[in-house]
Amino acid sequence: MSKRWYVVHVYSGMEKSVHKALNERIERAALQTSFGRILVPSEEVVEVKGGQKSISERRIFPGYVLVEMDLTDETWHLVKNTNRVTGFLGGSGNRPTPISEKEVEKILSQMEEGVEKPRPKVLFEVGEMVRVKEGPFADFNGNVEEVNYEKSKVRVSVTIFGRATPVELDFSQVEKT
Repeated sequence: MSKRWYVVHVYSGMEKSVHKALNERIERAALQTSFGRILVPSEEVVEVKGGQKSISERRIFPGYVLVEMDLTDETWHLVKNTNRVTGFLGGSGNRPTPISEKEVEKILSQMEEGVEKPRPKVLFEVGEMVRVKEGPFADFNGNVEEVNYEKSKVRVSVTIFGRATPVELDFSQVEKT
């Protein structure tokens, strides 16, 4: 039997402790050969507070853990009866549906990408209203015209003296309204 990936629903915020508990239970039950990797899909995000850049981790799917395993009654019970696990996602009662390799690869590459170049914690969209927090245009509101995630810059159209003026600002200088 080849291992497949299953999505396990857990209490939100408890993904890491479920990950640890599953590993310990697998070890105690000597079922290491029935299980592959256990993942808490997360990515690194950059946040700028008070001019300081800090990198933190953000769950891609809060409340879910991915488990690679051979689905048998024994493995199903082990996962299902782990503290803080509410059940499997998809399928029927005791026959969860595995997710496709393609979906798993997409999640893994998203996690990998987050490590290589962390995403900003706040995502801006073109056309969105923002307020300038600092700099010469502090307290002005404006429309986002362009977002550059590579440079962590945003171009905002600010109305000055009745005229719309494009201003390039750092992500840290603006906030969503």
